[in-house]
Amino acid sequence: FLKAHTIHALLDALADAEGALPALPVADSLRRGDADKLMGEVVDREGLYRAQTPQAFRPSTIRAAYAAWSQPDAPTDEASVVQAHGGRVRLVAGEADLFKLTYPEDFAMAERLIPSSERRVTRVGMGYDVHRWVEGDSVWLCGVEVPHTHTLLGHSDADAGLHALTDAILGAIAEGDIGDHFPPSDDRWKGASSDVFLAHAHELVKAKGGQIINVDLTLICEQPKVKPHRAAMRQRIADILGLDLSAVSVKATTTEGLGFTGRNEGLAAQAVCSIEMPA
Repeated sequence: FLKAHTIHALLDALADAEGALPALPVADSLRRGDADKLMGEVVDREGLYRAQTPQAFRPSTIRAAYAAWSQPDAPTDEASVVQAHGGRVRLVAGEADLFKLTYPEDFAMAERLIPSSERRVTRVGMGYDVHRWVEGDSVWLCGVEVPHTHTLLGHSDADAGLHALTDAILGAIAEGDIGDHFPPSDDRWKGASSDVFLAHAHELVKAKGGQIINVDLTLICEQPKVKPHRAAMRQRIADILGLDLSAVSVKATTTEGLGFTGRNEGLAAQAVCSIEMPA
C-alpha cells in the first residue's frame, strides 16, 4: 500500500535531515496499565507519533551510523541507529493503510484492503507428451530443429517439448488440452509448427488477465543429445512466451535404457508452468 507521494516526501525530507520516516499522530487515548491489567494514569498523546516504514537515508549516513553502533541491545529500526549517531530524523505525513505486516491479523487486514479487481492467485499446470521415432534426418524439439538420424511422428511437427508445455499452460487456466484447440483430425494443423500452439495458449492466458511466471520442461530420451541445443531451446521458448530467459528451464534425462524411451522407440516430454491470474 506504499504510494509514490510518500516516497517523494521521504526523499525531499533528506534535503535538511539525515533521515526521514513516515509517521502518524497517535489518535487513540493512551492509558497505563498495572500488573492486574487495571487502568492507570492517562498518558498525554500530544507530540506522540506512530513510526511507519519505509525509512529513508543516504547510504553513507546509514552505513556510518551502523558502523558506530555500540549499544548492547539491537536497534528497533534504522532511524534509531541514525539518531544515536547524532543524525536528525524528519517525520513526514504517513498513511493509515501503510501499516506493518507483523501479526496474522495484519495479513488478514491487508487482504481485506486489496480491491477484488487487484487480487491475484498463482496456478500451476502440468503437461506430458509422447511421440514415436521414425526414419528422418532431423527432429523439432522446443522450437529448435535438431539434426538427428530419426524424426518424431505426429500430425504437426511433433515437437513433444512444446506440446507438453502447451498442455501445461492450458491446464493451469483450465482450458482443456492441445487436442481441444488443435484437433489432429483438422488438416489445417498437418505439419504445422508447434510454435503456433504455444503462442495460442499464451494468448489465452493474457486474455484472462494472467501472466506466466516461469516454465520448466524435461525431455526424456536416449538420443539426441539435448545439452548442445539447450540454450537455443530456452531462448526460443522465452521469445514465444515473452519471458525473461531466467524464467525458462529446459532439462533432459534418460531412463537408463528402461521403457519405450530407453529402447529408443520414442521421446517423452513433461512440463510444469506457474501462472499468476486474477483471483
